[in-house]
Amino acid sequence: MDKKELEKAIEKTVLKMALEPNNTVYYHELAKYYAMDKQFEKVISVYESLLAIDPKDMQTLLNLGSIWFYSKEYKKALKYFHEAMLVNPSDYLVYYNMGNTYAELKNFDKALHFYSRTLDFNSKEPDIYNAIALLYHDYEDYVEARAYYEKSLSLDPNNLTALIDLGNVCYKLFDYKQALVYYDKVFELAPDNSTVALCIANTYSIMKDFDNAAKYFEKALELGDNLYKSYICYAISCSDCKNYDKSVELYKKAIEISPKEANAYILLGNLYSNLKKYGEAEEQYREALKINKLDPSLYVLIANLYYMNNQTERSLISYRAAVNLRPENDEYKLVFIQVLEDYLKEARKGDLIANAR
Repeated sequence: MDKKELEKAIEKTVLKMALEPNNTVYYHELAKYYAMDKQFEKVISVYESLLAIDPKDMQTLLNLGSIWFYSKEYKKALKYFHEAMLVNPSDYLVYYNMGNTYAELKNFDKALHFYSRTLDFNSKEPDIYNAIALLYHDYEDYVEARAYYEKSLSLDPNNLTALIDLGNVCYKLFDYKQALVYYDKVFELAPDNSTVALCIANTYSIMKDFDNAAKYFEKALELGDNLYKSYICYAISCSDCKNYDKSVELYKKAIEISPKEANAYILLGNLYSNLKKYGEAEEQYREALKINKLDPSLYVLIANLYYMNNQTERSLISYRAAVNLRPENDEYKLVFIQVLEDYLKEARKGDLIANAR
């Protein structure tokens, strides 16, 4: 429907509601049209009016809970999901939604409890096992996460979510060969998935198979999604295999694409620093500072350059700037104090030599 058709449909439905104000079918119809028109405040208003007529309308309770969930109003979402649970305590979707909500609230125990209740009513749905696996994944329990993703795949061998995430889990468990098995499977099913092409490239890179890594980095770039990240990962890989010229070229392409993002400047600066090209490194860090003026870590990076280049006084100024920005950071303070003490010792030595003459 275009805008005019939606307006007409809404107008007709409102008229029907005026004639039959207690017919909840029309409320659902109107809410649907408002949702299609992205008038979500009116969707909520219609559903709340519907609940005044029928407070046990299950679909309305679930829909309101979902609206508040996607609005990140999790406490409001739980209110409606809880009411839905009281209306129909055997509907697995209620428990699934509550599990998702508690997962967003970082309440592991309650999320796991409600996901487990979901399985009591539906143990054949792969998405439930994916959700539990993701919960363990987020809490860095990769062994448990792997088990639940594998259970999901036993129910649906072509489940893309499980395949991708299981590949990621294997990667984090340093099982790179098995990670590639899952990534390759995804790529067979979805050859236009640039994210998986990038995952494959990064995996080959960490395995030091730089030829295959380059092949898939090029594929990820060819597919065209998230070019900034692809260029950066490709640049890191080239740096790892000591192809520094190519690495510099790729970082610069990332900067061309997103000149207002600091990460590529910082990484290029780090590369220049490792190559002892301190002037070029400082230039990149200064560009990053234009974007993140209050990032103390950038002042530390610049201070390190000065220190390595035997410009201790300038180094102290930059370290001091970092300490001023984050006075609670003990690491910055310790480095500043150590460099200051070294500087003062050298100064005293110079004075002693001068006096001895």
